Amino acid sequence: MIDKKQIEEIVQSRIADSDLFLVEVKVDTQNNITVTLDSPEGISVDTCVEMSQYIESQLDREKEDFALEVSSPGVGQPLKVLQQYTKILNGTVEVLLNSGIKLNGILREANAEGILLEYETKEKPEGAKRPVKVTKTEPYAFAEIKSVKETIIF
Repeated sequence: MIDKKQIEEIVQSRIADSDLFLVEVKVDTQNNITVTLDSPEGISVDTCVEMSQYIESQLDREKEDFALEVSSPGVGQPLKVLQQYTKILNGTVEVLLNSGIKLNGILREANAEGILLEYETKEKPEGAKRPVKVTKTEPYAFAEIKSVKETIIF
């Protein structure tokens, strides 16, 4: 079986002097390799093809057969690395907390510990008859987040 670490090293050596970053490498038991790349501006099909050819040139099909797919992350896919978060700062996201609570808001900050999310909620002020919309900005640690997905508003 092809080693995931080996694929990561091949990709990292190729993207070291570029703005590309590695999002994920998957290798299953049948040597189906999936490499997901991104950059602050997004990536083109040509970049994916070039990376695919490079990875393939570094592996020996005579030694071990494999299938290879190189792509960019799709819209609606969970964010996996910090660079993805910083790429979409001030964009809209859907945050699913480990507690099952789902929040939709604007990603205001992201660092190695977590995110700062601005979102609207309804709260009932003391003595009021009806709840009112309130904008909150709260930090969430990655430890309490199950997933974060970029959302597109039309």
